[in-house]
Amino acid sequence: MLRAAGVGIGDEVIVPAFGNAEVAEAVTLAGALPVFADVDPVTYCLDASAVEAAVTARTAAVVVVHRFGRPADVPRLHGVGQRHGLLVLEQGESEAPYDEIARRRERAAYLDARLRGVRTPDGGDGHSYQQYVVRVPGNGRPDRDAFARALRGRGVDCRVPVKTPTHRLPEFRRCVSLPETELAADETLALPVDASLTKRDMQRVVAACNALGGLLQPAF
Repeated sequence: MLRAAGVGIGDEVIVPAFGNAEVAEAVTLAGALPVFADVDPVTYCLDASAVEAAVTARTAAVVVVHRFGRPADVPRLHGVGQRHGLLVLEQGESEAPYDEIARRRERAAYLDARLRGVRTPDGGDGHSYQQYVVRVPGNGRPDRDAFARALRGRGVDCRVPVKTPTHRLPEFRRCVSLPETELAADETLALPVDASLTKRDMQRVVAACNALGGLLQPAF
């Protein structure tokens, strides 16, 4: 899509660093330079104000990535694009059948109502819960990682959704301030909400999380 739009050598493309590296790699393959902007701490998608602050005379496009089933603030991001004459592309997530999304939302609601000691996701704007991502409060990565290891030890399948932001990777390393991206990478943990999970499975997730939550400072 970038090549078809004429984006190439000498151009900059604003992308998120919170997520996989494929988007930045696509920009590089098109011959352009990826420029990283910070994310919104609620949606984990590009923050429109951060995008606007990253615009330069060389900026040609913005790639918006929807994350974890929660859509980005597309109207505001398109507004930035219109003000600066930029191409705004969206990378969506694979769509699940409606009944599967409904079951995931039921499981997410169950966790929302019962989890303690972690910060649950904001379910606004049609969240489909591709992943149920919580924040583990504390002093950064050691707390989140210890929490994850303890959960796995109790039989709960959990995963760190973004282990290393793209701007920290050797091939894309940038000296740029992305505080929300850094904090999200250090604190986020994805808990299971698969449609196949039984009520007993969900009870085990809650029991394991709540037993460990008291070891951490209160969620905010």
